[in-house]
Amino acid sequence: MSAARIETDSMGNIEVEADRYWGAQTQRSIENFPIGRDRFIWGRAIIEGLGLLKGAAAKANGELEQLPADIADLIVAAADEVAAGDLDDHFPLVVFQTGSGTQSNMNSNEVISNRAIEMAGGEMGTKTPVHPNDHVNRGQSSNDTFPTAMYVAVVMELHRELFPKVKILRDTLAAKSEQYADVVKVGRTHLQDATPITLGQEIGSWVAQIDQALETVAASTTGLMDLAIGGTAVGTGLNAHPEFGDRVAAILAERTGHPFRSAENKFAALAAHDALVTTSASLRTLSGALLKMANDVRWLASGPRNGIGEITIPENEPGSSIMPGKVNPTQCEAMTMVSAQVFGNDAAVAFAGSQGNFQLNVFKPVMVHNVIESIRLLGDTCVAFNDNCAVGIEANTDKITSNLDSNLMQVTALNKHIGYDNAAAIAKHAHKNGMTLKGAAVELGHVTSEEFDQWVVPLAMTSNK
Repeated sequence: MSAARIETDSMGNIEVEADRYWGAQTQRSIENFPIGRDRFIWGRAIIEGLGLLKGAAAKANGELEQLPADIADLIVAAADEVAAGDLDDHFPLVVFQTGSGTQSNMNSNEVISNRAIEMAGGEMGTKTPVHPNDHVNRGQSSNDTFPTAMYVAVVMELHRELFPKVKILRDTLAAKSEQYADVVKVGRTHLQDATPITLGQEIGSWVAQIDQALETVAASTTGLMDLAIGGTAVGTGLNAHPEFGDRVAAILAERTGHPFRSAENKFAALAAHDALVTTSASLRTLSGALLKMANDVRWLASGPRNGIGEITIPENEPGSSIMPGKVNPTQCEAMTMVSAQVFGNDAAVAFAGSQGNFQLNVFKPVMVHNVIESIRLLGDTCVAFNDNCAVGIEANTDKITSNLDSNLMQVTALNKHIGYDNAAAIAKHAHKNGMTLKGAAVELGHVTSEEFDQWVVPLAMTSNK
């Protein structure tokens, strides 16, 4: 270690790099949890959530006369820097730590304390005039602050990183649906030919599925508005002012623009995080919708000569190191891999959410990490897919027409005129003898040429009007 100062906690002295704002408990966590250090450092969202919470807590404690005004102001100023991202380099801890998030809570307390001391002209590490526990953590426990920061972070990430990014893709697909509203093509069920639909209807189904999934995600945020703050260690609120939880939640609501409130039952707010489990499940649902859409796109664009080939998509990069000229549906592949990761993240969240014991769930960090990763991955893949694939989707009308002309399932339009059995006989005769439907129908004598043209109209088959 380079130049160091001595920090202290209840376990004694420990050296900390002199230019770092963190203190003893953060340093112990660095040394005790070298787990995924290069891959699982806390991201911006949870640090921002902690900064917002600590600032709101100090403001509430000042208003409730639990802290001197000057101390509260110093904490708010330092916490604002944390929330803004100015001190991210001073948050070195990994996800895999104590399950309550105690080390990350203390990391924020220590950074804010030392930064506030520096602002006041004091010496870092002295805990004077701002103490990390007595002042920054006043009226709080890691058991209620960390889950509060978790929920704040997730809500903000959803509104910042997920909803607007998914909407970009959704709107592009909606425009494509309108553009191809009258392009009639083969429908497919069981990966077999089915009655006709329009390309617009096919793309429109993706839009509807995304819309429904987004509504599910949005609905899941209701539970995230109930904050644990004010419950302190086990839910009783010991050492917190009776109005502290409500006051902090109100400040956070005003600061973020989201209707946060103090949870009615603080015991449940500490012991379980079912709201986060629900949000994770809704993200899995969205990933399933995107997975289906991406798979449809790559099937429809398969080829270029020996696949379905009813749409074309942008050619972004070479697809093979050995086959010259090969181009692959890489954005579809990336999106489906994201979906697989989100499914895995949700499995971890669901299991972790089931592991509360008595008054505390001790899987909090891995739960929030996986939810935030899912949010980020889904948002990013939607933008990439939109910009590099969806905007360039085009109908291959020649292939669509060719496939439609040979589609035996158009015979379904004859059911109400000649009956199912006769229509089935036409389809089988046409397939066995390599004939058109019309030719088979006329040859078998079930309809005339004129009747076939009158009754079998592909565009009319795409609507029940």
